Amino acid sequence: MTTLHRISPSALHSFVQAIWLQAGSSAAEARLVADHLVAANLAGHDSHGVGMIPSYMASLTQGFLQLNQHVSIEKDVGAVITVNGHNGFGQVAAYEAMQHGIARAEKFGIAAVGLHHSHHIGRIGHWAEQCAAAGFVSFHFVNVMGDPMVAPFNGSDRRFGTNPFCAIFPRRAGKPLLLDFATSGIAFGKTRVAFNKGQPVAPGYLIDHQGQPTSDPGVMHQPPFGSLTAFGLHKGYALATLCEILGGALSGGRTTHDATLVTSHDAIFNCMTTVILNPDAFDAPGMQEEAESFLAWVKRSPQSGAAPIQVPGEWEEHNRQVREREGIPLDSNSWAQICAAALQAGMPEETLATWRALAQ
Repeated sequence: MTTLHRISPSALHSFVQAIWLQAGSSAAEARLVADHLVAANLAGHDSHGVGMIPSYMASLTQGFLQLNQHVSIEKDVGAVITVNGHNGFGQVAAYEAMQHGIARAEKFGIAAVGLHHSHHIGRIGHWAEQCAAAGFVSFHFVNVMGDPMVAPFNGSDRRFGTNPFCAIFPRRAGKPLLLDFATSGIAFGKTRVAFNKGQPVAPGYLIDHQGQPTSDPGVMHQPPFGSLTAFGLHKGYALATLCEILGGALSGGRTTHDATLVTSHDAIFNCMTTVILNPDAFDAPGMQEEAESFLAWVKRSPQSGAAPIQVPGEWEEHNRQVREREGIPLDSNSWAQICAAALQAGMPEETLATWRALAQ
């Protein structure tokens, strides 16, 4: 077991910015990366938070991640655009892709954006929240190009990525309804968190290299490698397949097969197809009231245990409130890896010593 540190979100944000500025990112890029990673931790999704920094730094060192890139529009037919991320930070590419899509949805009432060849775009809910902040509904289909980690239903080895699906509905009377999940039973990053903490994962999420069930997260991080399994048996596998095709092929990118396999698990490349809708374009004046009536109806169900009934997005919002107040939890292994990445970026040891003190 490792020590758990609690770190101020604002201080952690500044540290993340400093790391990427040292690595060569522009100020705007460093800020967007820090915004995204710290926001993922605040939402309770540590799998997609600052613990990704060592992997990103390894990808940069290996020549996969490209700094200071911006999306370019490859095809524009009005409400539908295709953009190339040029292997740049996904925190920049997805932000810029959503900005293009939001502008088109404002004009046409609906827009679709295909983003391809972006480095890891992280927590997909972040991009849905960007759309909801503009007042729009959105749906997101994502694949992980050429980096298989999940076994197909009735299969015994890894054949596709964790392939997230995400949807959001903005509410006038509350926080948006947010659905955001990997189509694997758990995200790969959650196995990294468990591995660093020296903890097993719950049964039913992993198989070893022989296709046998295991709770050891090490099968995802040490050879011989095992696989994640899809959630919901055949249903999760089917949704993962559609995310692979809709996210990878339809976006103008690639799917996972022999010709696209990457040589490094740190080289995480995503494609995403996003549909953005202006709810005001529909003939539904009572939409918000109907939504709230349904949510109230659901919450009046008698509780089956001590945990409250929550609607999508409430779990993340609760985490934000707690972590803003108490700090972001980071285990000592993850913290040491982040500090090592800062040194790898070229940060002087005397400068890093100041940041290390955040975890004392």
